[in-house]
Amino acid sequence: MKLIRIACIYTFVTALLLGIVYPLAITGIAQLTMRDKANGQLIARNGETIGSAIIGQPFKGSGYFHSRPSAAGTGYDASASSGSNYAPTNKTLIDRVSASIQSESNGALVPIDLVTASGSGLDPDISPAAAYYQAPRIARERHMSEEAVEALISLYIQPRQFGLLGEPRVNVLALNLALAEANPNARK
Repeated sequence: MKLIRIACIYTFVTALLLGIVYPLAITGIAQLTMRDKANGQLIARNGETIGSAIIGQPFKGSGYFHSRPSAAGTGYDASASSGSNYAPTNKTLIDRVSASIQSESNGALVPIDLVTASGSGLDPDISPAAAYYQAPRIARERHMSEEAVEALISLYIQPRQFGLLGEPRVNVLALNLALAEANPNARK
């Protein structure tokens, strides 16, 4: 009986520490030291939240840079975040990639991240190659020079973390916001 009592006390104390005290302490520390990151790096304009720097979202207009396709639920659904797990020979995957290639095609080889979903289906970034690939369409639709669009892309390329982790990337939401500021009256 004594062992059962000790086991119950340890279970209760462990549940209290790991289920309540630890999460509250970490949340409090995060709110004090890095409020922006702790709250999902939300981006607001004119008092309205328009997106997150760390969660991808779709951009449909031909005057916007397009994100990676999403395999999360019906698309960019954070509650269904996951890859598709389709095999390379799966007809659904082949049809989706073929449709993406057709919609993005400008005569050059389409960068892989414009036609394939990320592991989470919510990737907010594309490769610099994918951004530069879209530059002619953006320039045409927004009546800008291609050089101006490429210069904007160059400003938003994020390097590898610590110089060696990951790949260079471009945040699509940040780039589209900068594009809208650089050319606010353009057709989208």
